[in-house]
Amino acid sequence: MTENIEKPSFDVGKLDGVEKAAILLLSLSEEDAAQILKHLEPKQVQKVGSAMAQMTDLNQAKISAVHRLFIEQIQNFSTIGFQSEEFIKRALTAALGEEKAANLIDQIVLGGSAKGLDSLKWMDSKQVANIIRNEHPQIQTIVLSYLAPEQSAEILSQFSEKVRLDLTMRIANLEEVQPAALQELNEIMEKQFAGQAGAQTAKMGGLKAAADILNYLDTNIEGQLLDSIRENDEEMAQQIQDLMFVFENLIDVEDRGIQTLLREVEQDILMKALKGADDALKEKIFSNMSKRAAELLRDDLEAMGPVRVSDVEAAQKEILATARRLADAGEIMLGGGGGDDFL
Repeated sequence: MTENIEKPSFDVGKLDGVEKAAILLLSLSEEDAAQILKHLEPKQVQKVGSAMAQMTDLNQAKISAVHRLFIEQIQNFSTIGFQSEEFIKRALTAALGEEKAANLIDQIVLGGSAKGLDSLKWMDSKQVANIIRNEHPQIQTIVLSYLAPEQSAEILSQFSEKVRLDLTMRIANLEEVQPAALQELNEIMEKQFAGQAGAQTAKMGGLKAAADILNYLDTNIEGQLLDSIRENDEEMAQQIQDLMFVFENLIDVEDRGIQTLLREVEQDILMKALKGADDALKEKIFSNMSKRAAELLRDDLEAMGPVRVSDVEAAQKEILATARRLADAGEIMLGGGGGDDFL
């Protein structure tokens, strides 16, 4: 009698949120996948689409593991009221996490599409910069505060150093916008690219928003901008700096978070980034690797020739972007405030 041998299951924990979404979409029909993708934000479509294109090792074990996880999360909620708004919110949150789900709920529940200010999220950053270039600085400030920090950083990069300084300080000083004013701006945007957008509560801007945008700027622009802010308002510059998460702050991330991060980072990027890190952070990284992997990385770093500062900074920025993505997905916790040095 032949003994049944159970095939080992795939550890779905090895996958990040984007990879899980990519696998789930690839397992659907093209029509169903398209129906889901059309509701995603631009950056989400780009990330998931890229992950789908790079998914070369897709196998049944991996697909089944993702499906099991998806079903388990969905089954945590009541099977009654499938058509209710509350069910949709819970199902989306279970499948995608709170932040991604929040971005989709209004569009899916209300049956709408990206309109008004939301239309800007789907546009190229240069295009948005051109649209708002001749608007009043206060309107530019609201737009940059409304959009995601990564996109706002790209838009801000299109302006002159003087305008970047003015807008960043305005963002830092902004606390809230009256719903009526935001609605009016929505209507202005609607007239420019058609559509309609409802009024939204307008708690936006502030020091944290400015810090988040600076985190995504090119290193040279970031440094110049922060120096300029310091010349105009030293206290504001220090507050923004304290809220920024820089490469050295990774030392404050718990070990499990570092291990999760390391699984997402390519070896050559890690080596370049560590070339400019202090010994304490290097030891933090080494301690969260296997003994053999840590020894190999130490040897590679010692044998590594000189690396341009710009390459080191770019590698550190890439790792920070990955860390923020994992934090947004709830997979790691970023701790600590900004340090005295900037990338």
